[in-house]
Amino acid sequence: MARGLPSAASLARLCQKLNRLKPLEESTMETSLSRCLSTLDLTLLGVGGMVGSGLYVLTGTVAKDMAGPAVLLSFAVAAVASLLAALCYAEFGARVPRTGSAYLFTYVSMGELWAFLIGWNVLLEYLIGGAAVARAWSGYLDAMFSHSIRNFTETHVGVWQVPFLAQYPDFLAAGILLLASAFVSCGARVSSWLNHTFSAISLMVILFIVILGFILARPRNWSAEEGGFAPFGFSGIMAGTATCFYAFVGFDVIAASSEEAQNPRRAVPIAIAISLSLAASAYILVSTVLTLMVPWHSLDPDSALADAFYRRGYSWAGFIVAAGSICAMNTVLLSNLFSLPRIVYAMAADGLFFQVFARVHSRTQVPVVGILVFGVLMALLALLLDLEALVQFLSIGTLLAYTFVAASIIVLRFQKASPPSSPGPASPGPLGKQHDSFSDHIQLVEAAQASVAEPGHLRPALKPYLGFLGRCGPGAAITWALGFLVASAIILDCVVVFGDSALSLPRWGYVLLLLLSGIVFLLSLLVLGVHQQQHRQDTFQIPLVPLTPALSILLNICLMLKLSYLTWLRFSIWLLIGLAVYFGYGIRHSKENQRELPGPITTRYVVFPSSSLEESVQPVQPPSQAPAHEPGCTK
Repeated sequence: MARGLPSAASLARLCQKLNRLKPLEESTMETSLSRCLSTLDLTLLGVGGMVGSGLYVLTGTVAKDMAGPAVLLSFAVAAVASLLAALCYAEFGARVPRTGSAYLFTYVSMGELWAFLIGWNVLLEYLIGGAAVARAWSGYLDAMFSHSIRNFTETHVGVWQVPFLAQYPDFLAAGILLLASAFVSCGARVSSWLNHTFSAISLMVILFIVILGFILARPRNWSAEEGGFAPFGFSGIMAGTATCFYAFVGFDVIAASSEEAQNPRRAVPIAIAISLSLAASAYILVSTVLTLMVPWHSLDPDSALADAFYRRGYSWAGFIVAAGSICAMNTVLLSNLFSLPRIVYAMAADGLFFQVFARVHSRTQVPVVGILVFGVLMALLALLLDLEALVQFLSIGTLLAYTFVAASIIVLRFQKASPPSSPGPASPGPLGKQHDSFSDHIQLVEAAQASVAEPGHLRPALKPYLGFLGRCGPGAAITWALGFLVASAIILDCVVVFGDSALSLPRWGYVLLLLLSGIVFLLSLLVLGVHQQQHRQDTFQIPLVPLTPALSILLNICLMLKLSYLTWLRFSIWLLIGLAVYFGYGIRHSKENQRELPGPITTRYVVFPSSSLEESVQPVQPPSQAPAHEPGCTK
């Protein structure tokens, strides 16, 4: 977090990437993606990414083992927590509408190394997540045919007793992943059409479940005779919240697809808001009718919904539920295979990953190599590995990405903005030369030029009272405040999660540490709040900054600390592998490091997010590639 705001040295390094790109409206590079996704396309991508296997598996598990009928409150709290992270993604997706999602957002505000580590963890998240959903898809389909597929495989292939490997190879899961990869490689429009179809079927099945479930509801299932509404108390509700939180992680597919949106500034925030609302409503309503249909303590965690209808004498409805679960999982598979190659594409375009993944097919306008390579890798994981021990590993990478994106929002808000009179891409002139990069839009201004209440500076009305903060270098107070905010959030969460007994502290020491960390957290917020922010009317901005992203950081760290030590161990090993890749390949092939530093700089650099990032922030491409005209999108 030490690189909260770019320093003069980092600005000089960023200049290495100047003068290699043309304005987007004039030409696009060979590796450009096609802008052909509407708001509806993005919304259904988000719904498909969130309303998947969790609806059919997670609801029963949380209701029976953690929260009881209060599982609907767990989903509601988890939806609010996810909203904090989703708002951060929405602002970045509208401000920086390029593919890359959390990787790009971290690159823009914190630099190359942090961005690579976030992208590296998101990569593994999509790989394991897609393979796990494929195995769940296979299991549901196999259950519809009385496990005849599994029995046939075990009879003719045998049962494996090898650690970390599955009991038998799941050819069905691997086959559906290969088939989905083939469809996704045909282009964004094909993927969008398939997602529309499966999402529509899934939403209709959810509507069927809710209507028939309320007809079959028995309010006495929430009575004290059955254990009451919240049999596990407040702690059970919060434990369920920690699990339900991961049901909403699919909205980042919208941010990852923003480069292919027709109007990303408007479409990305609207799509994230609508998809998250639909997903939250679906989870809350389905969990409500599930616990009203049958007593919560008698639920079957593996197939709660289908089993509930079967026990109420509606076995035919169980087949509809199973079909809906298959369609819902198809949408999750498509979302994973749609997002993963685009994250890799963004990393490869910056030179941090192998350049072959930065190539886009000239006809389909999608990164075909990335789709096929990672589709095959995902299929191998689903075919061979026992993924139960790795599923929990997904959460830590997601939460880390959310934390960095929330911190990046704070950094972005306090960076200097361009003066309104500055010429932009739409009004070229003598001073309108474009200097574009993933990190920031850099404009040269005279050293003596000053503006009133620039972002990152102390508010004018508070200078007489807090002048000592103004004596710090530009951005220094923001950097220190952000660092103290994250550090105090970690300490505060450790105290709350582990308690005085686990920390081996006396009672007074526990209370003192709790108060000190809480006070530092609030003071950091106050220091950030007394500085001027960017306020823009032309794009979406989340409210209550820095409070909203700070709460997201606090909650994400809290949930990360609830994970087991084995998850942290696996996470550390994966990070070490990522660092080896970065220092062995990425840092040597980085587009930023390949160019020589410019000559002596005699003028002052002012950093600000461009007033038209949609047009000016371009993927960094190898100098040898020639620009090519981007084909139009065929509806």
